[in-house]
Amino acid sequence: MKENLLIVWTNGDLDTANKFPLLYSSVILDREYWKSAHLMLWGPSILLVKDYKYIQDKIRQIQETGVKMSACVVCVDDYGAREVLESLNIEVFHTGEFLTQALKDETYSVLTI
Repeated sequence: MKENLLIVWTNGDLDTANKFPLLYSSVILDREYWKSAHLMLWGPSILLVKDYKYIQDKIRQIQETGVKMSACVVCVDDYGAREVLESLNIEVFHTGEFLTQALKDETYSVLTI
């Protein structure tokens, strides 16, 4: 049974960010849609978090609901965003392994945006 959700947020579009991964992530645990949820930042989504304070505030609000977060270390370093992401308690590491495990795990659904 799929009880865990991994959202892989790769899109750098501001409207898309606000209307889907940030909006959905903010309600999924409180509404008990999933047992656990993880928002993974990859690629241009990292720039949005780095460059927009209100997105940083939204990230903090989402974390308060229990959603875990991580970011691709290669992308974070390429974008010079490590300090900002680490200040937001977003775990920075090689996310490919976690993504691969979730894709192979029958208890996970993986959604890519």
